[in-house]
Amino acid sequence: MTFDWLASPSSPFHIFLQADRLVQAIIVLLMLASVVSWSIIIGRAWALSLERHRAVSVKRLLTSIGTQDELRNLSDEAEGRIMRILGAIEVEWRWSSENLVRDYEQVRERVVSIAEMAIQREGRSLAGRTGWLATLGTSAPFIGLFGTVWGIMGSFLAIGQSQDTSLAVVAPGIAEALLATAVGLFCAIPASIGYNRLVQALAAVDAEWRSIAGLLEVAISRHFGTRTW
Repeated sequence: MTFDWLASPSSPFHIFLQADRLVQAIIVLLMLASVVSWSIIIGRAWALSLERHRAVSVKRLLTSIGTQDELRNLSDEAEGRIMRILGAIEVEWRWSSENLVRDYEQVRERVVSIAEMAIQREGRSLAGRTGWLATLGTSAPFIGLFGTVWGIMGSFLAIGQSQDTSLAVVAPGIAEALLATAVGLFCAIPASIGYNRLVQALAAVDAEWRSIAGLLEVAISRHFGTRTW
């Protein structure tokens, strides 16, 4: 296998090697940013898929939950972030039971508040660095555009120095300018798509968590409705 195409004047690698140092630095920066964005996309997509699967599995088991001990057992058996959410709710329920709190509305408000804080905390943690994708998606085209402008400026300077307007003089600068634009778009498009898909996946996981919190609220309501003081 040969790599003669790398030495071809029309290959992106050859254009990169012949480009201005600043344009080269911009392209390298964008490519490194692209590697980081892909690692975030793959890592977060896997984590979100796993958490949603765990939440769905827990929700199936919640239909039989009716006592605090059953919730504790489910919390101990659960995995991932849903375990911490269930644990926070179970601690509040246990505290209310141990202190013989009779006012269901008071207990419900505290449980809902604890569940909301736990869901928000785990959601922020699960989102991780997805904000980086939005930043890259909006900024990468402009960074590439800066390299484009710089390359075109180099072409005009070459024309002025050589007093020659032939294609051979302006082509290298225009080629590196267009390469910078292409690399900017290459980085921005996957980052933007990945960010939007991850936001949708995070919303789906959040909905599953809130559904679980709602089912637990119903279970606590049944518990207080059948409890004798």
